[in-house]
Amino acid sequence: MIEPGARVRIWDLPTRLFHWLLAALVVLSITTGKLGGEWMQWHFRSGYGIATLLLFRLLWGFTGSRYARFANFPPSPSQAWLKLRLHRSVDVTTGHSALGALSVYALLLALTVQVATGVFTNDGTFTEGPWVKFVSGATSDRLSTVHYYNHWLVLGLVALHVAAIAFYLLARRENLITSMLTGDKFGLSAPSADDGIGMRVRAAVMAALAGAVVSYLVTL
Repeated sequence: MIEPGARVRIWDLPTRLFHWLLAALVVLSITTGKLGGEWMQWHFRSGYGIATLLLFRLLWGFTGSRYARFANFPPSPSQAWLKLRLHRSVDVTTGHSALGALSVYALLLALTVQVATGVFTNDGTFTEGPWVKFVSGATSDRLSTVHYYNHWLVLGLVALHVAAIAFYLLARRENLITSMLTGDKFGLSAPSADDGIGMRVRAAVMAALAGAVVSYLVTL
């Protein structure tokens, strides 16, 4: 029986690790990309790390625990718009809200575009992505341009994400950062997500598979 207002596990450990590792690698990628020069090797490495995390998240969206699965937070612009119009709910939400879901999908899509174009990029001097050899110079230049401008979209979405966290904390008194650190939320009447050893072993297998696939692809 679910106790009303209980402490409930929402975010399993693999989801939390994905979140914080992705945040760290995005910061590293942006920083090394701005520094350029010898730092570009680390820029590519962090990009491969982001690619691995994105592939893992795709797999985890179908094999992970209750609130990590895509079926639990389908993208719904109509529901997100309704939330924006009403903006008066003070209930703690399980998983992602409608607005949060759109934010997650937008950021994952933007990062996917960034990774997909990054492997074809060149800086006009000595640095080239591992798949430049598969396209013409003109195509590489176009994809490099997309890669450059898309990073501003990524930055904008990250800033929006941070602003949403601040809004939830200040306006709704819901600390999303603590929830993503501990995995728990209070004041819910909902079933807990499975965060046991079996789920973590499954995540390790998915992560190893994602790493192997990305490693293979970037060394073609």
